[in-house]
Amino acid sequence: MLVDSHCHLNFPELLENLPAIKQAMLDNQVGHALCISVTLPDFPQVLALAETNDNFYASVGVHPDYENIEEPTVDKLLMLANHPKVIAIGETGLDYFRLTGDLEWQRMRFRTHIRAAIACDKPLVIHTRSSAEDTIRIMREENAQKIGGVMHCFTENLEVALQAIELGFYISFSGIVTFKNALTIKEVASKIPLDKMLIETDSPYLAPVPYRGKTNQPSYVKHVAEEIARLRGISFEEVSAATTANFFRLFKHAT
Repeated sequence: MLVDSHCHLNFPELLENLPAIKQAMLDNQVGHALCISVTLPDFPQVLALAETNDNFYASVGVHPDYENIEEPTVDKLLMLANHPKVIAIGETGLDYFRLTGDLEWQRMRFRTHIRAAIACDKPLVIHTRSSAEDTIRIMREENAQKIGGVMHCFTENLEVALQAIELGFYISFSGIVTFKNALTIKEVASKIPLDKMLIETDSPYLAPVPYRGKTNQPSYVKHVAEEIARLRGISFEEVSAATTANFFRLFKHAT
């Protein structure tokens, strides 16, 4: 069995095709999916997916790309996370690629999520893009190692991966690892400990080869696992078993 540790099934291009997506998951032995919140207004829809599907879970958080929206507070995140199907805090983190200028608001938002995660004992889902140094620094300053979590859709180098692992975080690979020129990510996938690895789609984005450029979906996580198996010279079954076990070890509230 496989687990898609990060997807956005509430986005319109997936939600409108949900029955077919669920059947494709079944056909490809993808047993569970974690549906990720990116803003507070969309959280009820994310939670509804988890409540109405036994094999879906939810997170609660505000993505760093969203400026001038309702800011989360620790108390608000704790209130929304107080639900058995909410198993993680995030997506949170830093992104210096899309936004420029004074991004202190982004760093403060990230700190808020870390504090909430520690308070509710639910791991973090962290996004970092063009911001690895500050991301790791804030994780250390806020004692993120107390709760751990996952560096989702990892695109940094091996050094950053090992720093995150040292803080108790897992490294999650998306369809990018199947892209021919993604040599740095392929190196990380081949070298980090298998027991610190997750797989994801980040659907509807980043569809793996052979679906690159098309709408992604959770069933395609199979191709991520196949590429990691190829890179490491091990069986697909070994990658599947390890990443699934890792998911349920990290997200201990998932039942």
